[in-house]
Amino acid sequence: MRRAMVTAGLALAVCAHLRAHDVSTTPITWNREISRIFYQRCVSCHRPDGTSFSLATYQDVQPRAVAIRDAVLSRRMPPWGAVKGFGDFRNDEALTAEQIELITDWVQDDTPKGNNPRMLPKMPVFGPTPPVTAPAGAVRVTGTLPLKSAMLLDGLLPEGKADGAQIIAALPDGSVEPLLWLYGYSDRFRHPFLLRKPLSLPAGTLIRGVMPPASVLLLPASSSGTR
Repeated sequence: MRRAMVTAGLALAVCAHLRAHDVSTTPITWNREISRIFYQRCVSCHRPDGTSFSLATYQDVQPRAVAIRDAVLSRRMPPWGAVKGFGDFRNDEALTAEQIELITDWVQDDTPKGNNPRMLPKMPVFGPTPPVTAPAGAVRVTGTLPLKSAMLLDGLLPEGKADGAQIIAALPDGSVEPLLWLYGYSDRFRHPFLLRKPLSLPAGTLIRGVMPPASVLLLPASSSGTR
């Protein structure tokens, strides 16, 4: 009898836990979850005086909710411009799978704002965006390029119409390092792709995957490590 009561109690606890995370009983709201995603990933561009229309408030976002959902599901926004998992980058601005799921569930649930304004985080403050320039010592790649000397690679900066380039480093020992696979990349949102850890490339390494006339700059760690 005691064992049956314990089992029943555990079952009730599990059901209560599941209900606590059910979107039907605890809806995702702008104030609590969604605003934090937008402040982290979107409003550096989408804000008053930014480079695109504002997505800084609920009133900005709610009328565009369906279009925003479609854009994040297709990974058109934020405009990171590379395939996830092909290279590992410390400045990756793409949404995580969990963030995409939160946004899609929020839109499906009719975009609730939330009743507690104290849950809304403070709007981030942004300074002027510095221009993207090629650092000293950068190596330009177009076509296949053999490295004449060893290089500690910190990142890559696409130039021209490089979208679709699948860039690899073929090392002299026969191993291959995936560097960057551009997908949906636009010069309008030009930015470097900075590796999470600098990669040592010995002399004789072949850089492949950039089709002329497009080009990509290899950024040495000594020049771009503080970016």
